[in-house]
Amino acid sequence: MKYFLIAGEASGDLHGANLMRSLKVEDSEAEFRYFGGEMMKAEGGTLTKHISNLAFMGFVEVLKNIRVIMRNLKQAKADILFFQPDVVILIDFPGFNLKIADFAKKQQIKVFYYISPKVWAWNQKRVLKIKRLVDRMFCILPFEVDFYKGWGMDVDYIGNPLLDAIAANKSDELFQINHFLSVKPIIALLPGSRRQELEKILPVMVAAISKFPDYQFVIAGAPNFNISDYKPLIGDKELPIIFNDTYNLLLNSKAAVVASGTATLETALLKVPQVVVYKGNAISIAIARMFVKIRFISLVNLIMDQALVKELIQENCTPGKITEELGNLLHDPMYRKRVLIGYDDLEAIMGAPGASSRAAKLMIKYLKN
Repeated sequence: MKYFLIAGEASGDLHGANLMRSLKVEDSEAEFRYFGGEMMKAEGGTLTKHISNLAFMGFVEVLKNIRVIMRNLKQAKADILFFQPDVVILIDFPGFNLKIADFAKKQQIKVFYYISPKVWAWNQKRVLKIKRLVDRMFCILPFEVDFYKGWGMDVDYIGNPLLDAIAANKSDELFQINHFLSVKPIIALLPGSRRQELEKILPVMVAAISKFPDYQFVIAGAPNFNISDYKPLIGDKELPIIFNDTYNLLLNSKAAVVASGTATLETALLKVPQVVVYKGNAISIAIARMFVKIRFISLVNLIMDQALVKELIQENCTPGKITEELGNLLHDPMYRKRVLIGYDDLEAIMGAPGASSRAAKLMIKYLKN
């Protein structure tokens, strides 16, 4: 069968690649065409638009890049018409993907949504649009099943594909030696995979490091960037930047400072105490606060429904507050233990690996039926 996939950011690229790998197991004649990144590209098929040209987050950022977004939509529609897939598989990225769902539905092409848009966070009436446009929704967060049920929509909970990616990771026992790091304990910096995140968040992270001379700070490089993207934001600081080895970086870290997003859940599942940060365009954040109706922004706290990890958002995202929270995580044993016990509870809620395989089996079943 022929599959057209659309991922719009680094986490979607990861999940898309794992899904493609599982679909190939279930369908030996699988053909892929997609918007994605390097991980999906490694699984074969045809990459027609890279995620580095797709992800814009925030109301103001979207408006600034509306022409680029419209061109990308036009290309996606043309690609779908050219490829004539059996199914379009949309991976999160709702602002873009719901428009593609509408188009595909009009072309009488089946639409699967893999990884639900965060409709539970704001404008919940979008569920009505999803019910109309999407043939099957595959959810990866436990609370989403009850949310959709409340709107009269039957969805499939397949577990979280991050568990697959973590289980597949090969641990590097000589990580610090292989990456030419010192023997000092590591604090990982994960500033995000979108350019506007990087520019807003990384300088604040860097400004906090001077209070921890006994530790070395290491930046997890996003696959859609290179060293030249980071250097202007670091200034005169000598900070290692490690690409394509984030899991091993976290496994070898005592703590982490993490931009809100999928990485917060990955960090928790790898049992690394963290402080979650986010800083964006002031107007975009102000608008978001008017509409977003959730208590937390990190996936860790949302799933646990409690403030397990500290969230420092916008005006609270300062070097001083990052320093304070890192100090608690590193030097207060009871504080640190509370976070780690919470991570154990989170792991139990998330379940076992195998989400990508379960999703692929279900997709094949629905397509054959």
